[in-house]
Amino acid sequence: MYNKQDEAYRRRQERVEQIRKETAKTKRDDRVLNNEERRFKSFQTRLSLIFAVLLVAVGFFIIYLFLIQVVDVRHYRAKASLQRSGRLFTMRGDIFDRNGTKLATDKIYSDVYAHRRDYVHSEEELAKILAPILKMPKEKLLKKLKTEIPVITLAKDVDRNTAKAIAKLQLREISLGKKNIREYPQGTLAAHVLGYYNADAEISNGVEYTAKDKLEHVAHPFSYKKTPDGNIIYDFTTDAIAATTKQKGENVTLTINAAIQHVCEKELEKMVREKDALRGTVIVMNPKNGEILAMAAYPTFDPNHYKTYKQNQLKNWMLTDVFPPGSTFKIITVASAMELGKINRYTKINDTGKMMVGRKEVKNYDYRTHPNPGMISLAYLFEHSSNIGSAKISLMMPREEFHDMLTKFGFGARTGIDLPGESVGLLPAAKRWDESRRVTMGYGYGASVTAIQMISAVSALANKGVRVTPHVVKYDDEEKAAKVFETQVVSEQTAKTITDLLVEAINNGRSNIKLEKFNVAAKTGTSSKSVENGVGYTNFSYTSTVGYFPAEDPKVIIYVMVDSARNGPAWGNTVAAPVWREVALQCARILNLKPDKIKK
Repeated sequence: MYNKQDEAYRRRQERVEQIRKETAKTKRDDRVLNNEERRFKSFQTRLSLIFAVLLVAVGFFIIYLFLIQVVDVRHYRAKASLQRSGRLFTMRGDIFDRNGTKLATDKIYSDVYAHRRDYVHSEEELAKILAPILKMPKEKLLKKLKTEIPVITLAKDVDRNTAKAIAKLQLREISLGKKNIREYPQGTLAAHVLGYYNADAEISNGVEYTAKDKLEHVAHPFSYKKTPDGNIIYDFTTDAIAATTKQKGENVTLTINAAIQHVCEKELEKMVREKDALRGTVIVMNPKNGEILAMAAYPTFDPNHYKTYKQNQLKNWMLTDVFPPGSTFKIITVASAMELGKINRYTKINDTGKMMVGRKEVKNYDYRTHPNPGMISLAYLFEHSSNIGSAKISLMMPREEFHDMLTKFGFGARTGIDLPGESVGLLPAAKRWDESRRVTMGYGYGASVTAIQMISAVSALANKGVRVTPHVVKYDDEEKAAKVFETQVVSEQTAKTITDLLVEAINNGRSNIKLEKFNVAAKTGTSSKSVENGVGYTNFSYTSTVGYFPAEDPKVIIYVMVDSARNGPAWGNTVAAPVWREVALQCARILNLKPDKIKK
């Protein structure tokens, strides 16, 4: 009985366990089924999103094509037309002096190329055909033709006749690259004014740089449609005359007078060679309108071959390099003090021959022969170039007022000349002027100037106190209003008084500047040359002369500076003044100036 009950109980337990296992299995199967359903739904969702994105992209693409092909068709037609458009080869405008002498022009040359992929003839055949035309040994030409590069340069800068002869052959594998080369018919004349131009490298200097826009400007440029080979496509809109007419930029006329320029270069070279000097410059200007009649530097260069020269020979150092002006600056000191009311025409200065400034002794250059001149006039100051007189006048002016006058004269700033690379010079701020600086400023050692600054400053005294922007390009009235300015530096009375004093000093003395038929307002100067990148001075000097004439109505102002003369006495009166005199005499002849000196 007990065993049957146990067996029944056991069977029930097994049945319960079986049911439990089946239930658990069913639950697991349900969970698996649910997970698969969820993954399927997730996949369908992602697929729907991808389909929607693709649908939107296709929609945008359809809209984009519609905009290109229907709405914005003109824009793309214009771009396509631009790819087939071209412009005629343009020549740069010519440069002339004020009297029509041609100083710069364009000559057309061609480069000859061979294209290997287009070879129809053999290298030997091409060499045989082209060698006589190119005036090149056949073997040399054959070697070039066999070079394993796509485009072979056979010859550069061939002239027009040679290019025509090659073009007539109509060789498929040969092409010509037309280009313009700048030429300077007068050689070295006015080289530092003209500068140079290289079309290949797109580099230039001088007027070639500053007048670039005008020289390359074509009033009515001719555009055309071209074939892939570059030939013009003629249609009803093509201007046949314009298509065969050379396009050229505008010509530029300079204020330079070639005759005066030649005189300046010749006289300067002669003096630099005679004195074995480092270099020199001559600038001639009309003080009334700022027109530069000549701007010469020696050593010079030939712009036709500018690549053979060093950079320091090519730069226009008349605008870039600074130096102490020396005694020519005494004109500025006296004029400034007179304009400020510190002195007048009849002022006397006690010239003691030397003076102490702190621990430094300042004395006149001729102290040994004139140790104590005493009370001197302003004319005497100019005639004997008194350092003491100039120093004492400088000390009469508050440093701020003197500094302001110097800025009016244009020191410490660019003159605005229409040539590149101009320096501002060196004019210390007034707050840095101690007593020593104020003294040396008076006789031309406190500031450093450029040659163009010096002639520009003194020109104001030759033009009723008005300084005009110096320039080398001849402008029309509209251009002049935008580029040439006038600055009232001193009063007309001050300018006239200084002119009279300078004339008196020249006529009373034995200066090389004195002219027989003209009253000259001028001053010589000599300043020691400082050690480059160091302290102190060398044994060499800057010798200079600046002056204008006829003093009654000045038409010309001339500035001469010679750097480091080695032979003979190196003074402004012995080196620069003879050059000034010869240039002045030739200017009077060339410009047919009316004498203003009355013979007694």
